[in-house]
Amino acid sequence: MLLFGFSLSHAESVKVYAAASLSNALIDIKNIYEKKHLNIKIITVFGASSALAKQIENGANSDLYFSADLDWMNYLIQKKIIHQNSATPLLSNQLVLISSTHSNIQFKPIVNFNFANSFKGRLCTGQMESVPVGKYAKQSLIKLNWLDALKGRIVGTDDVRSALAFVERGECTVGIVYKTDALISKKVKIFGTFPQNYHHPIIYPIALTIQGTKNNDAVAFKQFVQSSPEAQAIFVKYGFRLKQ
Repeated sequence: MLLFGFSLSHAESVKVYAAASLSNALIDIKNIYEKKHLNIKIITVFGASSALAKQIENGANSDLYFSADLDWMNYLIQKKIIHQNSATPLLSNQLVLISSTHSNIQFKPIVNFNFANSFKGRLCTGQMESVPVGKYAKQSLIKLNWLDALKGRIVGTDDVRSALAFVERGECTVGIVYKTDALISKKVKIFGTFPQNYHHPIIYPIALTIQGTKNNDAVAFKQFVQSSPEAQAIFVKYGFRLKQ
């Protein structure tokens, strides 16, 4: 009994820092992996890619980083916390406009559409200077020449799931989020998709940190996430597009 207790208390762990928009899919993948590898514990930390990158830079204990954009991955590569050859572009996503299921707003992603007058209240998305979804949203609003007319009405949140929650609670009339986030909610619906050429490509790269390269279990879990049929099926189920 003592030996059995000893083995359980010394299960190996893999710590994954991942974009908030990946949380549902990655938890499903983690559960499958842990059932196959009873001695491995996958510890997940979710948040904005920007915040997670800063935490890793400041010494957070992370084996894997799974970002919602290339910029923050490149940031950690430049800081020499991630090897460039470890980063693998794995998924893509779409940028959508959401509102309450009871709303009846109009949305046309064309320059001469008066988006600011199409709804009352506020628009929620990620913080536009740092959080990936907010950066993509800002790029699209500038491309459509809508940003200036929305000044004072945009709420920048800590991550995409916070933006979704604000719209679900009615604190923001509309939100700009990823398609995958909109699909998991029964309280909002998608009113339109922003053209992909109006913002930088929404790419999700995954990489081992320098610490993670020394953890064989982290190497194995990364391989499972990016290559296994089980993981790929889960990503597709949640609305992601596979890059490979």
